[in-house]
Amino acid sequence: MRVFTPNEVAKNTQSKYLGVLVSAKYARELNLLPHEAMSVGEQKKLTTRALEALTSGQIEFRLVRRRRRSES
Repeated sequence: MRVFTPNEVAKNTQSKYLGVLVSAKYARELNLLPHEAMSVGEQKKLTTRALEALTSGQIEFRLVRRRRRSES
C-alpha cells in the first residue's frame, strides 16, 4: 500500500481537500470503465491509481461554479 502525504496531493491542486475530491471523482470514473479496458498488470485499488495519477500530474481538471437556483 502506498501512502500519499497531504503535501503530495496538494502539489498539483490548490489544496489537499481539493486533491482528495478530484481523485475520488476520478476513481469513480475508473470504476465505470469495463474491466476489459484495464490492463492486466494493473491490480491496484482504484483509489491508489487515482491518487497516483493526481500526484504525477496526469489528471487535468477545472472547477465549475455551482449554478444557483433562481427564486420564483
